[in-house]
Amino acid sequence: MEKFIYIVGSGPGDPDLITVKGLKILQQADVVMYTDSLVSEELISNAKADAEVVKTAGMHLQEMVDFMVERVNAGKVVARMHTGDPAMYGATMEQVALLKKEGIGYKIIPGVSSVFASAAAVGAELTVPDLTQTLILTRAEGRTPVPEFEKLRDLAKHHSTIALFLSATLTKKIVKELQDAGWSDDTPIAVVQRATWPDEKIVRTTLVNLDEDMRKNGIRKHAMILAGWALDPSILEKDEYRSKLYDKTFTHGFRKGVKDND
Repeated sequence: MEKFIYIVGSGPGDPDLITVKGLKILQQADVVMYTDSLVSEELISNAKADAEVVKTAGMHLQEMVDFMVERVNAGKVVARMHTGDPAMYGATMEQVALLKKEGIGYKIIPGVSSVFASAAAVGAELTVPDLTQTLILTRAEGRTPVPEFEKLRDLAKHHSTIALFLSATLTKKIVKELQDAGWSDDTPIAVVQRATWPDEKIVRTTLVNLDEDMRKNGIRKHAMILAGWALDPSILEKDEYRSKLYDKTFTHGFRKGVKDND
């Protein structure tokens, strides 16, 4: 019989922003593990009454793995609840690598990432026709280095939309790197702290004012930084940035376009 754990994306904060499948696993699990500083207590309250619910914020990696191994070997269904989507800065691979050595597999249930929750919060489409068709998901380099060819300055030379995770304490560095890449000081930026939580905070600013506006608003953690002209608040007023998909002259597999004089 296959032995495995579930790694479930819990979404960005709002307990309703979990997938139906993720919620079903949470409700059926014998053991529920979650990072209590990042995952909603209201969401975890959906665990069944006799489930063993374990907070992991104070546990180190080996402690968590040993606990999961013991419970799985005892025939328990284990759900490891991760914030956002496990594929983005989820620290999942280090867990599953150790589980694999114990003969235990894993199944990942995707979740809503904070980057998309933040875009929704500010009403932004991150890929805008004729403006930018690329979204870069990254982080600024702090205590943990980034690979040589992924320095923020180099990525920013594409002048696409950039979403910065785990970077709220590095705003001076962000400003300098983007400026060095040729970004103008008036480039729009939206910062969303604790997206979809009751205390969500949104700050709209520009590149040159990013550090000061985050300082004034006391934002130094749990923040997504969205940068680029797709974040321009006046984008809806600019007719030059429109998708051809719904243009009446555009033909595709489900609709034949018509000429302007038809």
